[in-house]
Parts: sequence; structure tokens; C-alpha cells
Amino acid sequence: MNTQNHGMSRRSFLKFTGSMAAMSLLAQSRLVQAASVGDYKALVCIFLAGGNDASNTVIPMDSTRYNAYLNIRGNLALKGNQLLPGIVDAQGNPYALHYGLPELNNQFQAGRLAVILNTGNLAKPLTRTQFLQGQTAPSNLFSHPDQTEQAQAASVKPNGSGWGGRLMDTLDPSLVSSVDAISFAGPATFPQGKIVSSNAIPGGGMLALSGVNWWPSTQVSPSLTGIKNGLVQNGGSQLRQVVNRIFDDGLTLATDLQAAGSASLNTQFPSTGLGNQLRDIARMIKSRSAKGPGRQVFFCSLGGFDTHSSQSWNHWDLLSQLSAAMDAFDTAMQEINLAEQVVAFTQSEFGRTLQPSGTGTDHGWGGHHFVLGGSVVGGVYGTMPQYVLGGPDDANSRGVWIPTLSTDQYAATLGQWFGIDSQDLSLAFPNLQAFPAGNIGFMA
Repeated sequence: MNTQNHGMSRRSFLKFTGSMAAMSLLAQSRLVQAASVGDYKALVCIFLAGGNDASNTVIPMDSTRYNAYLNIRGNLALKGNQLLPGIVDAQGNPYALHYGLPELNNQFQAGRLAVILNTGNLAKPLTRTQFLQGQTAPSNLFSHPDQTEQAQAASVKPNGSGWGGRLMDTLDPSLVSSVDAISFAGPATFPQGKIVSSNAIPGGGMLALSGVNWWPSTQVSPSLTGIKNGLVQNGGSQLRQVVNRIFDDGLTLATDLQAAGSASLNTQFPSTGLGNQLRDIARMIKSRSAKGPGRQVFFCSLGGFDTHSSQSWNHWDLLSQLSAAMDAFDTAMQEINLAEQVVAFTQSEFGRTLQPSGTGTDHGWGGHHFVLGGSVVGGVYGTMPQYVLGGPDDANSRGVWIPTLSTDQYAATLGQWFGIDSQDLSLAFPNLQAFPAGNIGFMA
């Protein structure tokens, strides 16, 4: 396992390790009230980094909005065979998907895909008038790092924990292992809990001790045993206890990853960055689920959505990668008979302006997202904004949609399916009570 200096000061390290010790004590006290589960489930967050242009991902096809869309979007508007029709909400309103999403369009027709309209970071429901009056809105609204953090935290005031990790915090610690909160896209907030510590897995999903060569191979097990025995020699130092525990978790994680890497799948994943991440997640799910009841949360990412220019081709390319990778992942879950126990969903820090800027778009707010799996109640959820610049749904005059569904509501709906009760959901999402519905209804 490589240990590198990333510029952490001694004071920061002591603060970090002190927090780790405190979280360990908190985990022990939580045991008596933590939730136990009798089955296996997993949540897989696919983060569209850069701010996905939702207005060219899901297009309203009613004549009023579509004509306004054509007029405002200009050369970025999708027409004819660039539209995949057949998406209809419960009220009969028609929509189309971007032509880069054929697999997801097929999934919608099969009833396995939910389309969630105009969701985003909110502290409470907000109208245009209230927003312009300066009432509570997310801070640094159009900032990539701030809105990324808020989206993954499901909070406009992040505290270092993500909503996936906080869902894991509610579980009996005996059910949580080192491979149950994982990012395959570098350090991320989403899988990090207040109690549960997440792990970031490098490309290829392999971890190993550096500078140690065991020969013959029969010496591997005794050598590891010797190292683990040394980790319990802490001299009563709390600092050494925390460091040793982290090192031991790393050894366990490396072993679990090796087992997951050997899990075979017949499903062919696309040879893309996202395809490889979802393939590794699928293998880990197969390996972990075989051990019995439990929960896992995963984070992966597809970057490049900050399309200020040359958007038309780039957006098609990105959405094509997303559609093919999500479809392969769902096929793999069906292959291993876990399709109803695993859900993949998208998030992004924000949407983009309806009004273009040259050949691209600028930072927006509300956006549309996809949820895929065997337990998904397929359909369209939420409300499409009125396509009126400076209208009732616009935060300014460029088509910056004020979300009508909050990240809290989106996340809590998945949390309830995950098996988290209402009391624990209120702890995981303290702003949820500010919204009229804590469950949007897209999960069975």
C-alpha cells in the first residue's frame, strides 16, 4: 500500500486522527440503536462532473415548450432524428431524450428507468420572487467545487460527510466492512459518513504493499499475519491505535479487492472510463453480496460536462458513454440476479443555462437525472420548467431553472428504498422536513 505525502501538516494530521478516534467511539455508542438488515442492497452514484446540460438531455415536446426551446436554443437545439421520443409522464406530457441515449430510452420503455425533472440543491422550496429578494439559497450557486460538495452532501451547508455515507452510518457497524463505501473516482464526499469512513480506489482497483516481495508464495500468509500482529502493539497510544487501525483496514481492503477482481462477469462493458468503473463496481457487488446481508454505496464519475463551447459533439459523446455504461451495468446486475437490489443513479453539481453562449452553455441550477434498476418505478417525476427567459421558473434571465425538487428529496427517496427508517432519514437529511414530500415515489 503506497503512503504518500499530500501536504498534510502535523496539526491537520492530529486533528484528523483525533476525529477518527471520536468517530470510533461514536460508532460503538450507535450500535445499540443502529439498524440491522436482512438482505443486500447497493446504491451507485454516477456523477456527471462539470454540470450536465439537462436542457439537451430531456427535451419537452409539448408545442409551447418545444417551440420556445427551438427559439431560445438556436444552433444548439435538437431536431428530427436527434430526438428519441416516447417519454411520457403520468399526465400525458411528452418528452424526448437526446439521441446519445438510445440504451436509456430502451430502459424507459421497459419500465426500468425513472426520469427526475428539475432537481437541485435547495435549503427550502424557493420561488423566483423569493430568490430575487435574497431569501435562503445555496451559497456560491454557480461554483463547481461548492455545488459539487453540496450535491454529494445533500446539504447547502456541508460538514464533510456525504449522504451516501450518512445512510451507511445508520447501520449496525457489524454489517459494515472496508469495501462498503467506495469511490472509484478519487476522493469524494458522497460515500464518506460521519462514522463510516469511505475508501478511494485507484484505477484498476488494485492495492498492495509496496517494497515487499514474498518468495516463495507460501510466505504470504505468515508474513501478513506477522504484520497484523505488529499492528496491535500500540503501547497504549491513541494516535498509534488510530494509525494502526487505518493500516489494518487497508490490508483488509486490499484482500477484498483482490477477491472482487477475480469475480467473473459475462456482461461486456464498454472500454471507457465510466464503463471500467462500473465494471469494477459490478464485480465488487457480486463478491460482497455473496457474503450475505449488508449495504454498499459506490461513487463513480464521468467528467467533461463543463461545455462552455463546442457542446454539440462533446455532449453527444458524453451522453453516449453514460447510456452504454449504465445499460451494461444493469445487464450485469440482471446476470447475477441482483437487479432489484441495486440502483444506479445520476447526479451533477448543476444544470446549464437554456440560453446558449456561442457554441456552448453557462452554469445553471436545476437539472434532470436518471435512476435505473429493477426496483425503479419507471416514469417521469417532477415538473418541467416553463421555457420563458425571466419567467417564473428562471433565477435570472437566461433560463437558470430554480429546482422544484431538492437533492434532499431525491436522496431520501433512495434512502427509504435502502431501508432507512424515517427517524434516521431525518438525521441524514436535516432539511428534508422543509419540503412537502420526503418521497418522490420513483422506487418500489
